[in-house]
Amino acid sequence: MPRNQFERMMFALMTVIVTVHAYVFYSLYVVNGSTLMSVTGENSVLGAVNAMGGVYMFGRNLPIWAVVITEFILAYTLEVTVGSPMSFKLACKVFDPRETHPVLFETAIICATVGIMCPAMSLLAAFLYYPYYAGFNVLTLLANWVKLVCFNFPFAFFSQLFFIQPLIRTCFKAVFRRKAETAQAVKA
Repeated sequence: MPRNQFERMMFALMTVIVTVHAYVFYSLYVVNGSTLMSVTGENSVLGAVNAMGGVYMFGRNLPIWAVVITEFILAYTLEVTVGSPMSFKLACKVFDPRETHPVLFETAIICATVGIMCPAMSLLAAFLYYPYYAGFNVLTLLANWVKLVCFNFPFAFFSQLFFIQPLIRTCFKAVFRRKAETAQAVKA
């Protein structure tokens, strides 16, 4: 897996690209899809988003691409500065990476990352998607945050553990193995 800072940054980039798209899709279609369609009277979620003029964020409707870019920047920054370093440290507190089977250690890192990133990104989302038109209330913000964590945590845990991380690790190994093989071929 990642062995230096560049590889860690690339691994985080690959993970965040897949994860942000998955979470925007999950949030729009699974969590809020029926509400969006009932409010607008549209037959599809995408039609409802278009009828509303975009996705509600920052107190106004923005196009989906703006939502994805905003969440990507926030998620990547949080992953690189907090998520990855802390999840590795937490996994090392429970398991010794030299003596633990790599699959078990990677699973511990994934679980720790979800435990850190889900509440943190849900808090950011509570600010981003807060109903500012109704005025600001800290209790409403906290209630929205807890609601988002309850919606997002099961999806985050299972999608990261069984889909996203295995996919990213496979892609990462394929890309960086070629790099290592090319370096070996040049040395030979």
